[in-house]
Amino acid sequence: MLKIGGQRVPTRTVLLLLCDGLLILVGILVGTALRFHNFRIFRAYILHPSTPYRLIWVVLACGCALYYFDLYESQLLSRRREMAVNMFQALGTACLALGVLYYVDPDHTLGRGIAVLSAPVILFFLLSWRLLVGSAGVSLHNAETMLIVGTGSAGIAMVREVLQRPELNTRIVGFLDENGENIGKSLVNPGIIGAVADVEKIALNHKVDRVVLALKERRGQTPIKQLLHLKFAGIGVEDVHTFNERITGKILLEHLSPSWLILSGGFRKSTLMLAAKRATDLLVAAFGLLCTWPIFLLAALAIWLESGRPIFFVQERMGLKEHPFGLVKFRSMRHDAEAGGPRWATMDDNRVTRVGRVIRNTRIDELPQLWNVFRGEMSLVGPRPERPFFCQLLEEKIPLYALRHSVRPGVTGWAQVRYQYGSSVEDAKTKLEYDFFYIKHMSPLLDLAILFETAKVILKRRGAQ
Repeated sequence: MLKIGGQRVPTRTVLLLLCDGLLILVGILVGTALRFHNFRIFRAYILHPSTPYRLIWVVLACGCALYYFDLYESQLLSRRREMAVNMFQALGTACLALGVLYYVDPDHTLGRGIAVLSAPVILFFLLSWRLLVGSAGVSLHNAETMLIVGTGSAGIAMVREVLQRPELNTRIVGFLDENGENIGKSLVNPGIIGAVADVEKIALNHKVDRVVLALKERRGQTPIKQLLHLKFAGIGVEDVHTFNERITGKILLEHLSPSWLILSGGFRKSTLMLAAKRATDLLVAAFGLLCTWPIFLLAALAIWLESGRPIFFVQERMGLKEHPFGLVKFRSMRHDAEAGGPRWATMDDNRVTRVGRVIRNTRIDELPQLWNVFRGEMSLVGPRPERPFFCQLLEEKIPLYALRHSVRPGVTGWAQVRYQYGSSVEDAKTKLEYDFFYIKHMSPLLDLAILFETAKVILKRRGAQ
């Protein structure tokens, strides 16, 4: 099972990814054969030492374009027209990117004839493959059957998530009621099919592959002996928080005990990893500041022409180990934006200026935070820093909220790419669930995945307010 930072990557997504690479290569080979019409010439071209590098660049360009146009999102497979449009856009973008590469370095070009013939073949292969996957539900294994022991809210939320994601290839047999009093009642779909006390018999009768514990109250209600029998019979037994963490990329706070966090794996921060993360932050921040100074000048000029000074907006935020620091942004709101006191930004916030709307949608207003990264107050990736006023409010309403300050806050983060802009206590709770997942599984690979996803969010202009 492939995982990124502890989150399970659906089998169908892995299958799509691998087959896309293969089909792109086959498409190029077909285009090459059509171009030369001679096996000896074809063979000489394929065996040329530079050919593998040329093929790799095409596969990488097409793969990145498919990713950024959401063609690895399972929901898109069922929307055929949108999928076809995205496919045309993705491959068109890949062709433009390769055209720029070939202009800079002509030695890596496939040749105009091969490129022209390969492009429609690759489009046909990739589109046909996705239509097949979408209509037939292609997977590498049979659906996993799952039984939910208990009727707790965390289990119900988990089942809703599973039902909305067919790529997980999981079938829910049903729920078991703690007291056996509500058999037949529909909770989500399916409903309650038995009592917790009969878990062993029901699991064996339905030939389930996994039992997930979602009891409202564990004490005195967990059928230890029967679960042990099932475990030794080869049936997976798992806590709802562990399973949910793997498929959603967040740690549910509902009915989560501190002991689960204490005994759970992860949360390790080796000196080497932290040093590598800091070195990367320094290099990227310095390079980013060096490369984006023209954008800084244009943004500063636009802000000054519209509403005058100040150009930058420095706001106190909570940092590592709850040490406050001044977060720097381009000012995007009116001068009197907080005359009535601090409040969260909302969709279509009337305090945002016209220039502010543009720089927020393009995330240009966040660029000065590279200076915070360079100074060591922030990291490129981490939980977004919150204002002390809201931190105090949220710590009173959300247990364990202060634990998010155990790592440096980030310019971008797992919660930012997985959830919309937060403007309420409930939003802050959901984002904290994603932050806990990041802190638990923090690694260079997860940081890289977040940076790739951040680029997609910016290009698609998602979540800006």
